[in-house]
Amino acid sequence: MSERQGTSVAPQFVQGMGLFSATAIVMGSMIGSGIFIVSADMSRGLGSPALLIAAWLVTAVMTMIGALSYGELAAMMPKAGGQYVYLREALGPLWGFLYGWTLFLVIQTGTIAAVGVAFGKFLGVFVPSVSAQNWIWHIGHVPPWHVGPMVLGNMDIGLNTANLSAIVVITLLTLLNTLGVKMGAAVQNVFTSAKVLALAAVVLVGVLAKNSVAVAANFGAGWHNFWAGAGWHTMHAVQVGVGGPTAYVGLFTMLAVVQVGSLFSSDAWNNVTFTAGEIRNPKRNLPLSLAIGTGVVLLLYVLCNFVYLSVLPMVGDPVATTIAGRGIQFAAEDRVATAVMEQAFAGYGSKLMAAAILVSTFGCVNGMLLAGARVYYAMSQDGLFFKSVGKLSERSKTPVNSLWVQWAWTCLLCLSGSYGQLLDYVIFAVLVFYILTIAGLFVLRRTRPDAVRPYKAFGYPVLPAAYIVMALWICAVLLRYKPQYTWPGLVLVLLGIPVYLVWARMPRSQSVEMTANEG
Repeated sequence: MSERQGTSVAPQFVQGMGLFSATAIVMGSMIGSGIFIVSADMSRGLGSPALLIAAWLVTAVMTMIGALSYGELAAMMPKAGGQYVYLREALGPLWGFLYGWTLFLVIQTGTIAAVGVAFGKFLGVFVPSVSAQNWIWHIGHVPPWHVGPMVLGNMDIGLNTANLSAIVVITLLTLLNTLGVKMGAAVQNVFTSAKVLALAAVVLVGVLAKNSVAVAANFGAGWHNFWAGAGWHTMHAVQVGVGGPTAYVGLFTMLAVVQVGSLFSSDAWNNVTFTAGEIRNPKRNLPLSLAIGTGVVLLLYVLCNFVYLSVLPMVGDPVATTIAGRGIQFAAEDRVATAVMEQAFAGYGSKLMAAAILVSTFGCVNGMLLAGARVYYAMSQDGLFFKSVGKLSERSKTPVNSLWVQWAWTCLLCLSGSYGQLLDYVIFAVLVFYILTIAGLFVLRRTRPDAVRPYKAFGYPVLPAAYIVMALWICAVLLRYKPQYTWPGLVLVLLGIPVYLVWARMPRSQSVEMTANEG
């Protein structure tokens, strides 16, 4: 680094975050808008209360195993960039680059954009003029493009009041994070605390406002109704692709199909590893924050779904005129949590929930903005991203240029489509890199047996191997039955190979010239 910046001492990251702040990043990045929405779509596919809970439990088990496995890598290599560094060190620089490339194009920025657009969606509850249909500048509509079982495009491009709200929030939080990691961490601590309290409040509502009709429909005497439709030999209908034929699949296949929703809602727990260079005593606090943060959030997620089942019938009618009649399956705009609060507190429940989701999405965007910029910084340090992105601000000791490059691409994604379209391609690519990273744990145990490991993965090698098997099964099922979610993401990953080959061979001086005006 000193050679690239002359004889002056380059700015270094400030270790300004302790265990609480690190845990807040884990929890705050995980809790966005998904838990309040995705159970509706999952219920339409599953049709069984027991399978809905089972799907969330599968996600919880996988996420906990993943977090405990990452804890070893985080304690072993507490460096800025996190998962990018683990892939680079275990499998080689190409794999690290493909992760960073996909993170920048889709995983991180796409999720930030999706959650930001969700912020605008729920702001519309209080300010009706904030809506995806209220266009300020409608550039045009991209027609649908049918490619086999996939439909690409089919989205409106332009600026409306909903994505404008997302852009304003992303801009504000990017600006705050340029002021220093302590500022970003302070914002994260406040909003994570608020959103955890909001989730806990939803759980409390389920205890105090049970609906006898919903309880009878979803559980029944001796929990008979709870287990209905969850038999080992029960077949479930799945539409293959968009407009494709209907296939009938078994229990394990169906659970894999619906993981798109629950895994997306539980994702981004790994973001704390990106900030390792700014965490005090990272060899202790990183593994602890991963275990505590994921454990608390996943417990709240499972409890929230029990709450949904105790307040609303799972099975509903899309044309019903009452909240209970529409049930979980057909909650208005899939806002299950809002419907639950409105059922419990008629007249103002929806606004209470909307306010909680605004807090949740705001905190989620902040955590992901803070963390993501550290990956592009690490890539730049390796000569695999714009040179200026690999510099820290003299004043704030933060990767300011990286934050603004991330901001620019995220804002473009906000203008390009809706919340659903942005999240569709994320989870498959995420799973692929989780599999590769946990496989890297096995590689590093073999290639670096004497490396210092302050924490060793719980249950190694059985649990990490179980994660890989479960994730591979989900990927295989999604490739077969939900190609519209998988192939576009896979193509994006593969497009990174020629980009890597060009960038890796580019002389450093040429890279400097190309990015002299960056940031």
